Amino acid sequence: MTAMISTPWPDVPDLLGPALGETARLVGLVMAIVVLLGAPLGLLIFNSSPLGLAPNRPVHVSISWIANLGRSLPFLVLMAAVIPLTQLVFGTTVGFQAAIIPMSIAGVAFFARLTESAVREVPRELLDVGLAGGSTRWQIVSGIQLKESVPGLVAAFTLNLVAMIEYSAIAGAIGSGGVGYLAVNYGYRRFDEHIMIACIVVLIALVQAIQFSGDRAVRALSH
Repeated sequence: MTAMISTPWPDVPDLLGPALGETARLVGLVMAIVVLLGAPLGLLIFNSSPLGLAPNRPVHVSISWIANLGRSLPFLVLMAAVIPLTQLVFGTTVGFQAAIIPMSIAGVAFFARLTESAVREVPRELLDVGLAGGSTRWQIVSGIQLKESVPGLVAAFTLNLVAMIEYSAIAGAIGSGGVGYLAVNYGYRRFDEHIMIACIVVLIALVQAIQFSGDRAVRALSH
């Protein structure tokens, strides 16, 4: 039976601090990709639907299928499925870079659907007023759809950010670094209960703080 040797509590911050920084770097990079790609994709999904500005069934069905595909697989399965793509792009299947592609695919698909849902809540009357006033499609998208759906988009960003933190912890299994990697390599494989407890507490506190801040922002922006 393997003996349980825990890291002394005073030494835990020395391991946890850098791990938090690695998690923030990975999640921050992925969220930038998610917003830059997911928001336009969500707008395209909505505006190509029968309720949108430019209904187009073939386009709508195609991109909806793509978005659904990215959300269909559990994250562990998705990481395994995109290994050839990760190897092709980064030349490795482990480490920080290996987590970027599966997290981005899952995040973009999720954020696209959340963006579509947020824009769908904008009253149709506002779009009709914009069209009747001679506004261009881009003016309606930027001045009405995006502006009026800001609370929903902030809520979507919050949900997606929490999901990416969870995925980053799972990605620790492929050596992505961060809190998840620390929990797997020290807390699980080395039976270090102090590290495991610290990682759990930090992840819970981090998610709670993000969700609380996001909820407050949504309430402040709602009208």
